[in-house]
Amino acid sequence: MSGKVRGLRVPAVAAVVALLLLPFTGRPAGAVEAARGPVVTLSAAQAGAGGSVTVRGSGWRSHTLLMLLVCGRATPARGVVGGTNSCANGDGRAVTTDAQGAFSRKLPVAEPPVPCPCVVHVATVTGARAEADAVLQVAGHPVAPLPAERSGGRLAVLSDTRLTGSSGLLTWFGAPPGRTLVFTVGNTGSGAIEDPVFQVGSAHGVFAPQWDDRQWHGTLAPGRKAEVRLPVELSAGAHGDYTVSLKYDGRVLAEQPWGVERPWGVTLFWILLCLVVPAALFRIGMAVVDRLRPRRPGGPRRTGPSTVPRPALRLPRLPRSRTEEPHPTNPTLPWFAPDAVPGDAAGRLSAPHTDSPTSPTTPTTKGPT
Repeated sequence: MSGKVRGLRVPAVAAVVALLLLPFTGRPAGAVEAARGPVVTLSAAQAGAGGSVTVRGSGWRSHTLLMLLVCGRATPARGVVGGTNSCANGDGRAVTTDAQGAFSRKLPVAEPPVPCPCVVHVATVTGARAEADAVLQVAGHPVAPLPAERSGGRLAVLSDTRLTGSSGLLTWFGAPPGRTLVFTVGNTGSGAIEDPVFQVGSAHGVFAPQWDDRQWHGTLAPGRKAEVRLPVELSAGAHGDYTVSLKYDGRVLAEQPWGVERPWGVTLFWILLCLVVPAALFRIGMAVVDRLRPRRPGGPRRTGPSTVPRPALRLPRLPRSRTEEPHPTNPTLPWFAPDAVPGDAAGRLSAPHTDSPTSPTTPTTKGPT
């Protein structure tokens, strides 16, 4: 019996030790912080305008670009009520998290455009959206109560957003690309929502999105859901990586990446323009040089497509006098001399004579008589 007890003591002690060490040998600290979500802390809870505070964060995704802003009319529980319009955007700072998802950045304290309560708002710039707030009292800045929350309906996105549609031929030549943002929303509040107005924004890279109002016509009762389709359009010639954001009642509900292809038709147009215009200018210049070049006297005149035909100048014919008679002209044949034309007195139709009068200067030789 005692042997059995001794045999059971060792496993029991090992189990107790394992239970005591379990909190220390569980997941690493980074994984625990990531499970809790992003966290932001400040070096000081109160600072005046012109000063600075050190913002530290943990639990963020690794190597992620974040934006740090001082925002008014906000609390960690309700977030930034007025969106980024309630923040001092001109004095914001950007920071990138390290491999463990942590960061440390000094942020200048500036007065937001709206009254406090104020927070330091930290949000991701690219990728999946994540944000966190830390309370900051801006000394000397006015304080006003937050607007009351609406007791009516409340929209929430129930499905992943997607972009539908395709680009046409004109988009290949620089026309504005367009898509349709499709998502499903549900009313999680106690009142009906009628004709809600959404805000759709598109951002390129790290730039802030440009928001456009899009109204959805319909009524959404409490507990109901509906599919919403909103048009999205970029500027002419846009290309690259874009992010389409959806906002309602000052809150960003969803984000969707959009890769826009380069309009190669515009590039082809400029290449052809650089080839055709110099060729046309060369042809025009050669035509001008050909017209202005001096002609050699007596040389053949060049005629071509650029030569303009000139009208022939005809002089009026004068009447002949009756007393003036035309002189008879005799045709000249190639085998007759000009002064011996057949039918003329000087030109007799006779065989040529071999004897011709001897010249007085030519001596004659006479034979013996």
